[in-house]
Parts: sequence; C-alpha cells; structure tokens
Amino acid sequence: MNSELTILQTNAIDLLKELIATPSFSKQEDQTAGILCRFIGERGIVHTRVGNNVFALNKYYDEQKPTILLNSHHDTVKPNPQYTKDPFAPITEEGKLFGLGSNDAGGCLVSLLAVFLYFYEKENGQYNVVFAATAEEEISGTGGIEYTLPYLPKIDCAIVGEPTRMQMAVAERGLMVLDCVSHGKAGHAARNEGENAIYKALKDISWFNSYQLDKVSPLLGPSKMSVTVIETENKAHNVVPAVCKFVVDTRVNELYSFEEVIGLIRAHVDCEVKPRSTRLRSTSIALDHPLVKAGTSLGRTYYGSPTTSDKALMPFPALKMGPGDSARSHTADEYIFIEEINEGIVLYINLLNQVL
Repeated sequence: MNSELTILQTNAIDLLKELIATPSFSKQEDQTAGILCRFIGERGIVHTRVGNNVFALNKYYDEQKPTILLNSHHDTVKPNPQYTKDPFAPITEEGKLFGLGSNDAGGCLVSLLAVFLYFYEKENGQYNVVFAATAEEEISGTGGIEYTLPYLPKIDCAIVGEPTRMQMAVAERGLMVLDCVSHGKAGHAARNEGENAIYKALKDISWFNSYQLDKVSPLLGPSKMSVTVIETENKAHNVVPAVCKFVVDTRVNELYSFEEVIGLIRAHVDCEVKPRSTRLRSTSIALDHPLVKAGTSLGRTYYGSPTTSDKALMPFPALKMGPGDSARSHTADEYIFIEEINEGIVLYINLLNQVL
C-alpha cells in the first residue's frame, strides 16, 4: 500500500494545483469539470458528466449491494479583496499550498478522489463506492448535487468532503431565508397622516430579536433568527411609507421542521412571512451509523456544524468530514497544509476499510 498511497497522494496534490490555477466560480465550473474528466479518464475509468458535475462508479459495481457516495464540490467563491497573493497561483510555502479553493474544498475533493481510486478495483466489498465532484455548492444552486442525484444509482449513505480538520460533522443547521412585509398606509409626514409601515415592522423585528425557540439541540444548540436587511420602497423623506420589507436569516436545528418554525412565527407577528426556499433543511446522521462508528474507532470526534453544505440536499445519511479547516474558508490567501491532504487520504481509507 505504501508506494500506491504515495502515488495517490502525489497525484492528488498535482491535481489540486491544476484546479487552483483554473477559475471555477459557481456556475462557471466548465473548465474544472473538464480537468476532472480528463484526470479520471486517463486512468481508464468510465465516468459521466452532467452539466458541470462529474461522477464515476467502482469497477465492480453491483446493484445488489448498498452504495457509499464520496462527494465534494469544485466550485469556489470569488476571491476575498484582501488577497496579497495571486488567488489562482498554486504557491507552496512552508508546507502550505495557497490558492483559491485550496481549503474549501479542493483538498477534500482530491482526497476523496484519491480514495475512490484506491478502492476502484477492489472486489468482494460489502458496499459499492461512487465518486461525485459537483458544482454550485457555494451558492446552494440547483445545478450541483441536487441536479446530479437523479443520475446516480441508489445511494445509501455518503461522505461529504468539507474542511472539518478530519473530525466528524454529524449534524448541520438548516438555512431558511424569510422575506417579511409590513403594510401601513401612505401619508404626508408633516400632517401626521398615514400609518407608518416601519413602526409596524419594528414591532415584529423586536419579536424576532427577543424570541427564543425552546428546543435546544445537544449538537447544534438553539435555533437562531436574525434580521439582516430592512428597506422601504419610498425614497422621499416627507412621505410615511406604506410598505416596509425586511429579511430574516433563520438557522434551524434538527429538532424543528421548517414548517413548524414558519407556523410559530406567523402566530406571533403581524407581517407577511414568505420563505424563499425550504431546500436547505437541517440534517443529522445517527451516532451508531457504521461511518460514524468507524470514525470514532479511529479517534475522530463528532460535533454539530453551524455551516450548511450539500449534505442538506441529500435524502440519505451523510457524514461531513474532510482535511482543512473551516475557519480558513473564504479568507484572503486561503491555504491548506499538504500534510493535511496526505493524512486525510490515509484516514479516509482507514475509515472505509472498516465499513467496506
């Protein structure tokens, strides 16, 4: 395994450098999808591209067996304006590989691909292994994992590659953005006419600020509601506004459904409340799931993640886990330690060896 592992690690680092050097903003991942197709195809592996998503099945895929999906994304955010290095130059300094997307989530992506290659020709395993590199994760777009899933065989569980320092994120808060509208009546400010929609909105905003949802998750803590935007259509200083709109960022733990939270809110406020989407729901994987038990046996700890990933769009148990550190994501001069990738590949293989 040692020489094979060294080759896998070296090739993973080289691939990541090539991906860093190729811009792949969300919805613009065409070139990196092509690079991934070439990399997989050069190894004689049949693969499929749908949109900017690329996936492949293990050589001895057997539809009678359960299937594990190895998934990460190859899109990136746009570079932080405070970059001091070229975000598209894969520079290595003091064991760090710098570049946009190196940490989020290029290191995870190439590590999982290396692991897929390691298991690709293995026979007589208990599970099939499917690899998918997907698009639009950074914008929670519909052209990424959600678009890809119908093309995949039945998936029983997944490892989602995101930078977690190779610890196990077993739960995620759901994200629901609420558009709220308070209605008043227009009038002239000098004559005390009308009914000020801003004042009506402030009453409801005060409720959002002070209300606490009472179900507290041992993994994710309390759910949270934050008013983040407020505006009126009126731009004249002397007109009482008839309409005031505001936005509420709602992070929901796994103990609530979105529908339950919306119903509770509507019972307490006077404004109109409309969710933009209910796609990014809270998720959790059982602590006695084979993937989690395997990770625990390797000394991995588990926690609830405050951030949302493609795990939220998967209708099957998924473990979020990968090399790198979430704190570095979207920062200027983003980097990942090369050793984090090398160790991540080994840990992934050891974890799957216990399951497969």
